[in-house]
Amino acid sequence: SIILVLLGLYIGNYIDKNLFSQMHQWIWTSLIMLGYIILSVLLVSKYLEKFSGYEKKTSIFSAAPGALGPLLILAEDEKSDLSQVATSHLIRLIIIITVFPFIVDSFYDQNKIEKIDVILEQNIYDLLILIASSLFIIYIFDKIKVPAALLAGTLVASGLLQITEVASYKLSPGIIDFCLLILGSSVGCRFANKTFVEIGKNALHSFVATFFLVVLGVLAAYVASLVIDKNFFTLLLSYCPGGIYEVAVIAIFFDLDPEFVSFHHIIRLLMILFIVPL
Repeated sequence: SIILVLLGLYIGNYIDKNLFSQMHQWIWTSLIMLGYIILSVLLVSKYLEKFSGYEKKTSIFSAAPGALGPLLILAEDEKSDLSQVATSHLIRLIIIITVFPFIVDSFYDQNKIEKIDVILEQNIYDLLILIASSLFIIYIFDKIKVPAALLAGTLVASGLLQITEVASYKLSPGIIDFCLLILGSSVGCRFANKTFVEIGKNALHSFVATFFLVVLGVLAAYVASLVIDKNFFTLLLSYCPGGIYEVAVIAIFFDLDPEFVSFHHIIRLLMILFIVPL
């Protein structure tokens, strides 16, 4: 939880008044996200139901592009097979966080010169105000069931405080290496109660389902590139069917508009929560 708050504070560094001048364009990319989710759930759930022998509801929960935590709660409520849903999503997450950074690193022509951030003397009280405000909004968001409350709450708090110039504090980029270490460990630990037989049984169909979701994500990113002037890899990460925190770290690491990517993943979580039960 501490790591996720730190991630939120770091991404909050990118939020400023200039960001709001482009937010009207995000309506179109959000609508494309809606189409992407509906298509993904319809097509991939049909594949899983027909070829992997998943029960219909289990197929739908397994096909949704991301939002493992909320989906497991919904799946439990609908008496679906939690093990199949969890394994499908975890295998997909491993594929995404392994393959996507490799693709971005291979094809994204980023500036290879190491950027040196000159951080001027900062006020520690600003950091304390940011943390206290973040924890307060996280608590509110958690109570009203906002998805990814830890990241969303911190982003809202740090964004508001920095735009209104109440408090501003830039975290060192070195913190991201530490966040990567903890996030990678946490993803691996989720396999603790899985057996090789259980994972092997789901692996092939999870690979195919991931392939379909990634192809649909690339298609959505291409359509979005026609309506908004953004780096294609930023759009690709925005429609990537992975976990919000893991993808946010990839966006920060490659400096690909992490606030834009995070916003779209939070929107996707909200949409999944409304669409999948329907």
